Amino acid sequence: MTNSDQIVVSPVSGTRQLALFIRLPRLLYSGLPSYVPPLDMEQKGMLHPKRSRFFEHGTACYFLAWRNGKPIGRISAQIDRLALEQDGPRTGFFGALDAVETECVKPLLDAATDWLRLQGIERIRGPWTLNYHGESGTMIEGQMEPPMVGTGWHPETLGPAIERAGFAKAMDLLSYRMEVSPVAERANRVPANLRARLGAVTVRGLRKDHIIEDADILRDIYNDAWAGTWGNVPITRDEVQALLASLKPVLKPEQYVLVEFEGEPVAIALVVPNIFDISGDLNGAPSPLGWVKLGSRILAHDFHSARVILLGVKKKLAGTALSAIIPALLIDELMQRGRVLPYRLIELGWVLETNVGIRNLIERIVPTPYKKHRMYEKNIS
Repeated sequence: MTNSDQIVVSPVSGTRQLALFIRLPRLLYSGLPSYVPPLDMEQKGMLHPKRSRFFEHGTACYFLAWRNGKPIGRISAQIDRLALEQDGPRTGFFGALDAVETECVKPLLDAATDWLRLQGIERIRGPWTLNYHGESGTMIEGQMEPPMVGTGWHPETLGPAIERAGFAKAMDLLSYRMEVSPVAERANRVPANLRARLGAVTVRGLRKDHIIEDADILRDIYNDAWAGTWGNVPITRDEVQALLASLKPVLKPEQYVLVEFEGEPVAIALVVPNIFDISGDLNGAPSPLGWVKLGSRILAHDFHSARVILLGVKKKLAGTALSAIIPALLIDELMQRGRVLPYRLIELGWVLETNVGIRNLIERIVPTPYKKHRMYEKNIS
């Protein structure tokens, strides 16, 4: 390799490089089989320091890999102050790792690791973009499946390149594609008289005139349900409210499923429509005509798939009969909502491979996951 062919990794500097960093996956993966670019606008909401709520409790440094003046890869290194409050090694994170030329993966990971080490970090884990509530993991299986909102796409070569750089598997995240159909409803096996037998259990949707209150309920249940689980970092009030605000153009009351017991909220699920259903032909950066098309499709709610992005049952129900029943009730409710909304498929995603209880419940309906994303980690102290 000549000096001119060497890979150079440097921090992102200035607004022009930041814009390049945000849209780089679209440039790198263009033309690869089954890759569909996300909207640049969506990526900017996750990564731009002036738009992402992550920066209210975290810091990050972005890096680009260059060869002969051409960008060939990217990575972020970030520290979440909420994660540092937890027990265990001081953990920092990498994310937004994208590359086709795998020779740049190790230099990118080295740059992220060095930056975190200088901040006193003892363990690096990822990829998360930018934290637990963003895009998670490197895609290991499912590259040829249809794209899904909030789910990263990576070539099959990326995972092995991370392992060659000295990172070990930390956890697999599984995604299941559930068809909205009578067959799937029968597989869930919720007795027809279950709701009547439960008595004090009620289910309702989102109250758009009380959206701030319902956002707080969602946050309280979700944080309680997942506290102490692998990798979890609490979601903040501002993050939930920003999430619902960003979803406002496409959010319908039926997509918010709240279960109450004796008037107290105890379980929650939030479903978001799959933006790729209406944006996949716009190449990530719509023309003015493309924006008109996108707007009309949103107004028509022209979606046919959706993803469950938040789901949880309060810990106070642990060990009770109600705790065992409610997850099945939530899934049943999602299926019934699918009759009202135009969804033919609902993805149940980011299921930890170690979460046997949820996996058993889902796998009665869908025996095997259709996508797998992997988290990696490495001690650096």
